[in-house]
Amino acid sequence: MSRSRRPLALLTALITAAAMCLASLIAAAGPASAASATPIRGVQSGRCLDVSGASLKPGTHVELYDCHGSANQAWTATSAGELRVFGTQRCLDVGGKSRKAGAVLESYTCNGGANQHWTIRADHHIVSALTGYCLDALKGATANGSRVSVWPCTTGTNQQWTTTSGTDTQAPSVPADPRVSNLTCDSVTFAWNAATDNVGVTAYDVYHDGQLITSVSGSTLSTGLTVVPGAAWGLYVNARDAAGNVSQASATVPITPPQCQVDTQKPTSPTGLSATASGTTIDLRWTASTDNVGVRAYDVLRGGVKVGTVNGTASIAPVTTFTDSGLAARTTYSYTVTARDAAGNASAPSTAASATTGAACTDAVCSVTQVTTDTDIPWGLTTLPNGDVLYTRRDAHTIVELNPTTGAKITVGTVPGVDETDGEGGLLGLAIAPTFSSDHWLYIMHTSTTDNRVVRIKLNGTTLDTSSEQVLLKGILRNKFHNGGRLRFGPDGKLYIATGDAQNGDNAQNIDGLNGKVLRINPDGTIPSDNPFKNAVWSYGHRNPQGLAFDSQGRLWEQEFGNSVMDETNLIVKGGNYGWPACEGTSGTCGTAGFIAPKHTYPTADGSCSGIAIVDDVLYVACERGERLYREVISGSSLTDVQQLFVGTYGRLRTVEPAPGKALWLTTTNQGDKDSIANNSNEKIFKVTLGS
Repeated sequence: MSRSRRPLALLTALITAAAMCLASLIAAAGPASAASATPIRGVQSGRCLDVSGASLKPGTHVELYDCHGSANQAWTATSAGELRVFGTQRCLDVGGKSRKAGAVLESYTCNGGANQHWTIRADHHIVSALTGYCLDALKGATANGSRVSVWPCTTGTNQQWTTTSGTDTQAPSVPADPRVSNLTCDSVTFAWNAATDNVGVTAYDVYHDGQLITSVSGSTLSTGLTVVPGAAWGLYVNARDAAGNVSQASATVPITPPQCQVDTQKPTSPTGLSATASGTTIDLRWTASTDNVGVRAYDVLRGGVKVGTVNGTASIAPVTTFTDSGLAARTTYSYTVTARDAAGNASAPSTAASATTGAACTDAVCSVTQVTTDTDIPWGLTTLPNGDVLYTRRDAHTIVELNPTTGAKITVGTVPGVDETDGEGGLLGLAIAPTFSSDHWLYIMHTSTTDNRVVRIKLNGTTLDTSSEQVLLKGILRNKFHNGGRLRFGPDGKLYIATGDAQNGDNAQNIDGLNGKVLRINPDGTIPSDNPFKNAVWSYGHRNPQGLAFDSQGRLWEQEFGNSVMDETNLIVKGGNYGWPACEGTSGTCGTAGFIAPKHTYPTADGSCSGIAIVDDVLYVACERGERLYREVISGSSLTDVQQLFVGTYGRLRTVEPAPGKALWLTTTNQGDKDSIANNSNEKIFKVTLGS
């Protein structure tokens, strides 16, 4: 070692003697939980939180040191929020109860003070209850002996810590009876009943609709949240233990906060509307409206029918342009635009503007045809050799064959063993191999009662032969959200599988696990011999990937949901680490050595993108919250000439797939996509004919 340490025998004797001296005190006080001890490792340094010199003296400073598994690096997270070391004899303590940024940390006799209470958050920050600051490697130092402190929280990896021990694999129970109170325009109190665990619950992670809001200690059963006026959220909570095991999510509690002020004043009408045709596309421009509070959106009407919406946020005004694509040739179209504020007050329509399309399509999109509707959510979709469309219905657990010419549909069968998650689990991805004409296998990813899994079942004619089912891969952890689910066969004949992190970012960095990954298996479920880690993992460090597509060079592109900052499109390489949870898009510590940067990112308000498809080396990205389809030209290893299509025209878009000829299948996901209730949707499948 690079510094002097007491001999192990002497250290052991001292610890034993001290433990005996303190035995009556510990027995009387009792530990706050019986949680197992685990090292706390710095993400940036790779070194462990260490009591200097393995000293039991109260006030000994805490530092970084090479991980070696001794008692002075074995920390126990209690349900009361303490981090105990040396068994239960000392606690991590903000020295001198200082509230200053940079206050150093010590090992001190446990006393229950706020200076010894910590919250281990799902984003790998450890927060002091006394200061509200984060556990921090002082000045970003990484060397042995570097001091640790508390400092205002940042996204730096010197404030990110892992606590997984690997010795406890049992997840806590589901937190019960989630409920809200004191709902106002900008705040709410969210509460739940305690979960149980074989060792002890150390934290609760609070989400809305798959997005982490906050983490609190395991002894905290309610928290105040900041909410957005008028925004419909679904709140729920997961429990977490010291080993990093995460429970299944609680039930969802829907909320819609009222507006903060009574607002009955309409925005002014947009002015200066102009319409310019280019081929079969018309571009609209107008002058911004004004409002006493603020314009939140513009609705675009064609012939009096809404065909698009341009959204803004509370801090960013919506843009004043719109592109209407896929129109008929030699046709005159008339448009108006109305403005809306956050309270839903709508302006009078603008003065109309008209334009006549050209004689032929010279644009990226030439036409859009609605092929069918469905009362459930179309999720996985593929084209059969005969040109028919086969798609999964997520919440109904059935597969439908659609003749896109006549619109005729046949339910080929119900997939056995599918379970829902009261969120985004269920019957998900669907793919066929190039050998389908001879072997008739359908490849399916779905949620079961215990996990997510990949199976294959034969399609005999128009009947799903459930007796032929083979489970190819199981043990992919499930949760309410973050299940991934997309399947894609590569030009190498292998099946690629997108899996979510199951609402536990640690899963994404564990190369021995199946979550937060792109997986690769043979069609029979065996592991290809050239996989990088000799298991199913092909790439890792993903949060919730739901899009996979191959370009003409055989390269794999992937689309991934971020948390609250940005979504990302990645070019996947064998064995690559894409950074989650330390890195979200380009936010956080994405420049860390070994992390692979995304090729394109999207603000979550304009993104939340699920499916992708590639036609003629142009990438198409279907977005939900963003209500748009991105078109991006693949140039080398970059994405260029990015265009936004159908903004607000069809609502939330989930799946996009290549269609025969130069075309796409495109599906919506506008209703019931977060509740697992069958047949409570009204979705559409379109055929998009592409142009230049």
